[in-house]
Amino acid sequence: MKTVISILLSFVFTATFAQRTPVSTHGQLNVSKGRIVDKNNLPPQLRGISMSWSIWGGHKYYNPQVIDWLTTDFEVSVIRLSMAVEHEHGYLADSAGQYNLITSSIDAAIKNGLYVIVDWHDHHAIQHQTKAINFFSQISKRYTGKQNIIYEVFNEPERVNWKDVKEYSIQVIKAIRKFDQKNLIVAGSPSWDQDVDVAAKDPITGFSNIAYSFHFYASDPNHQEKLMSKADEAIRLGLPLFVTEWGVGESNGDGVFNKKTNTKWLNWMEQNKLSWTNWNLTDKKETTALVLPGASANGGWSENNLSPAGQYIRKVLKNSGKTVK
Repeated sequence: MKTVISILLSFVFTATFAQRTPVSTHGQLNVSKGRIVDKNNLPPQLRGISMSWSIWGGHKYYNPQVIDWLTTDFEVSVIRLSMAVEHEHGYLADSAGQYNLITSSIDAAIKNGLYVIVDWHDHHAIQHQTKAINFFSQISKRYTGKQNIIYEVFNEPERVNWKDVKEYSIQVIKAIRKFDQKNLIVAGSPSWDQDVDVAAKDPITGFSNIAYSFHFYASDPNHQEKLMSKADEAIRLGLPLFVTEWGVGESNGDGVFNKKTNTKWLNWMEQNKLSWTNWNLTDKKETTALVLPGASANGGWSENNLSPAGQYIRKVLKNSGKTVK
């Protein structure tokens, strides 16, 4: 009898635990009244990690073991997969290799019940529209019905016209919506996803559940009050924002790590109930890298394997987005 009871209790515990994943908690993400909301019509405030470029040194962390570790140890609710496009070994040169790397990482995120941002990590996506349409068509068809998937169709357009970014985004959105009518799609804006106020005055229409990426680097002198006010204006105008990339250092990925300005930006995201992913999981020797050079490619890192940025972001994530010392 005790054995039967033990088995039943174990089953109940396992089932309960399994239900406590981010996706089981929040379900289908939607855009409603200018903000991203979950199945309960509340902002989910997802928080997590952006992987680095899926080439160079960062690619080695694109594996199930690392995603398992980020789930259990960092307590992420979302992972961003930054698929390189233009550079050597990127999607343009090795579409099959990048597709396989990204889909295996998506599968690992789904297994862990995470949301996963599939990011076309390209500064010149307008020039590669056909390739982007092919890629997102494949992804949306493959993962139809999976609430985990979030599509980021254009990482950081440079100083280009919003009209051109908007038209590119519409064409890619059309391709995704042929297979996936519901999941969140995140569009970019000019000036490296900073001109969200411009997009807010002429947003994409005719589709449901479209949000916009906003990027900043918390210690960069050029990413302070003026940039925050642009995002505040976009929010005031009803543009739904997702901070798909922010770093503790400066916009080149290096520079200083100013905890005072990081606290200011973290508090701002909390006050506005914005979801975010922090840049970036790599062992490159730079300020925003989350692990130190030589950190295991399979996760399992101790604090000694984490950079100052990694130690800080891990604590923030485990503290539900609140600031830490």
